[in-house]
Order: sequence, then C-alpha cells, then structure tokens
Amino acid sequence: MQSVSSIFVSIASYRDSELIPTLHDMINTAKSPENLNIAVFWQDENDINTFISQGMRLIESQTHLGYPLHQLEYNQAHIWVLAVHYYESKGACWARHMAEGLFQDETYFLQIDSHCRFIQHWDHEMITMLNNLRDKSPKPILSAYPPGYEPGENENRKDYVSRLIFNTFTPEGMVQMMSTPFTENAPVRCGYLAAGFIFTDGCFVREVANDPDIFFLGEEIAMAARAFTHGYDCYAPHKILLWHFYTRSKHSKVWSDHNNEAKKSGAVELAWWERDKIAKSRVRTLLGTEQNNAELGCYTLGSQRTLQEFEYRLGVNFSQRSVHPDVVGTSKVSYFTDLPASHEQWLEPLILVNKKTLKIEKHEADFTREDVEWWHIGVYNAQNTQVMAEHVDISNMKKIITKTDDSIFELKLAFNTETDSNPCSVRICPYIRLQGWGDVVEKPW
Repeated sequence: MQSVSSIFVSIASYRDSELIPTLHDMINTAKSPENLNIAVFWQDENDINTFISQGMRLIESQTHLGYPLHQLEYNQAHIWVLAVHYYESKGACWARHMAEGLFQDETYFLQIDSHCRFIQHWDHEMITMLNNLRDKSPKPILSAYPPGYEPGENENRKDYVSRLIFNTFTPEGMVQMMSTPFTENAPVRCGYLAAGFIFTDGCFVREVANDPDIFFLGEEIAMAARAFTHGYDCYAPHKILLWHFYTRSKHSKVWSDHNNEAKKSGAVELAWWERDKIAKSRVRTLLGTEQNNAELGCYTLGSQRTLQEFEYRLGVNFSQRSVHPDVVGTSKVSYFTDLPASHEQWLEPLILVNKKTLKIEKHEADFTREDVEWWHIGVYNAQNTQVMAEHVDISNMKKIITKTDDSIFELKLAFNTETDSNPCSVRICPYIRLQGWGDVVEKPW
C-alpha cells in the first residue's frame, strides 16, 4: 500500500555520468527516502554493476516490455532501472514515456533530468509548497528552470529562483522559452512549464503522459498546453528546491550519437533529425498551426479549458507567431490574469518578435577594435528594403556580442514589428575614427 506522501520520480538518463551523483544526492537529502519510488530509464551500456558498485543493492532483475528491468534499494528508497542500449533510444520524451510506464499510483509525481542536486528535505518542501496552492488551484504544478550548478568537489550552486517567459519562435514555429529571476514570498503563476522539473499530483502521469513521438524541442510548450487544457495550473517556486547542470558541453548527447553516419551503418533506425521532424509536426498539429494526418491518440488537448484560452493567458498567437507587447516588454508577462473582451480586441495589439544569433569570424568583423566609434547594424528583407537599423556604440555592443573563442563572435539581434518583416539578410559595418566607414559584412538572417 502506497504512503500518502509517496513520490513517483521519473528520470530519463542518456549516457549521463551525473546520474549516480543525482540519485545519491536526491535520496540522501530526502526527509522520507522510504517514500521515493524512482524510475530511471537508462540509455547507456546496460551494466547494472554501475549502480551496485556505488552502494545500491540489487533486489531482483526481470524483463519489462522486452527490456531488462532491475529493482534496487538505496537508503530505503526504491529504484527501478529500465535499461536500453543508447543506440535504441528514440528521444527524450520516449524515454520519459518509458519511465512513466512504471508508475504505481503514487500520490505525487516528480519529473527531472539526470543531472540535478537537491536542498535538504526537498520532498517535504515540495509537498508543502504544492499543497499550499490548493486554495488557488485544484490541480497545481510546480515547475521552472532550476538554478544551475557545476559538478565537482566544490560545486558552484547558483542562488536565485526564476520564472519561465517567452523567448522566440523558431523557424519551424516552436515556442522557445527562457527564464528571468524574481523575488516573491509565494509561488508565481506561470503559463509555461519546464520538462526538467515538474512536481504535481500523481494523476498527472495518467492525464498528461509524455508523448513518446516528441523527440526534444517542442516538448515543453506541448505539455504546457495539454496540462492547461486538462485543468492544471503552473507555478514557479519562490524558493530554491533543486539545481540543474546546464552546460554539459563535454557530455554525450543523442544528436551526436544518432547521426547520419550511425544510420548509414545500421546502428540506429532513424537519424535524430528525422525523429525531430516528425516531433515538430506533431507539436504544430497539437497547437493548431498545421493540418496533417498526424494521429495524436491520447497525447492531445484536454477538455476542461480551450487552446484559445491558453493563448490568451500566455499572450501568444501560435498561428500568427505573434505576441502581446507585454510578453517581451519590461514586465515580461507570462500569464495574463484577465481575459480579453473579444478575440478581435486581443488580436489588435499583437506584434512579431524577430530574434537571431549570428556567428561572425574575427577576420570578418573585429568587435574588440578600440578605434571604432560605432557599428551600423541593418536588417533587410528579400526586396532589399531595410526593416531595422541601429547605430551601436562600443559599450552597448558588448551587451549583444559574446566571444566564443579567439576567432568567433556571437551577435544577438532582436527587434519587434507590427507585421511580418520577412528578414532576409543582416549587414554590419564599423564607423572608424579618423577613417570613416569600414568594410561591410553581410550575413543571411
């Protein structure tokens, strides 16, 4: 019989050296580790000694859905490891879906990535924070991008909390999010959720199960829409509950393993980008921006609230790829408490957000030059009409460029328009002291 405080923890892990430290930290910091039922979908080399050698006791091994399933115990916590070779992976949401298959009607549900750290008694803190929201919502969710940490002997753990906000639309029409720090004395209502940290009632696993055919990008906006239309309300925690390892630049990724060469050799059935293409089509179908024959099955919208109300609450129009000015303004609104009087009234102020990050080599444009008074940056459409122009001095240029190494800069551009400007190219030119205009660099948008 499950405890009234039982927590089902879903972890999708792909060749992650941080998995074992994450399990150790999660269990050792829990107030009631005996209430943790942890399901790990492990995409690796499948040597269970990886766990046993780190102090976890193997109770039994069996087969589940054709894959090895190992039951382990560590400090009274129950761990199920469902193992698959990493070449058999079908993406992040498929892995989360497989882990969810081990759900046993626990009271609470926690979904995390396999590279996290936790505060002391995080389980008690999460349950208390969630239940304190019951007077505001019958189906609350705690979700956000946790602050970062860097693994090592003296782990650097960031000291802030943040809420999710709109960032941009990708060229394929996917909503990308980012986060902004906040300081409040209670959780903050938010329209978005983060796949790397979801804490809510256990019934969420049944009602808003992960779609196994979503590869990676698009999973968060798809799940947020499905959660909202099933009656769930997202809140960003006002206190740190856990940390997340973000950079992972030297760690294995599915897209580096599941490449064209791996498909050609027969190691994988589909290259990662082929699965990604299918996934994005499913997300667009779900959000009503693409008409195709994609069968969403049970991974579709709920009936308690509409997709249109979800757009009103976010201030985002999926089909037009436009947003309310307050979404990208100073306040960075990510949940509108008031609904519009009419759809026409809501459409009128919407704008389009144009964002682009360009890679520019130092020999093309040296942004470290001290003899440059300012830089001209112009964006042009296919008809060669200028749709945006800025003169950026040296101090402000430092705010929009990042030096990735000794030879390459990243230039971040952003501007808003009332209609689709169809940007096509970017031209960059320095105005040099005592000389005048320098050479023009042109890049595609």
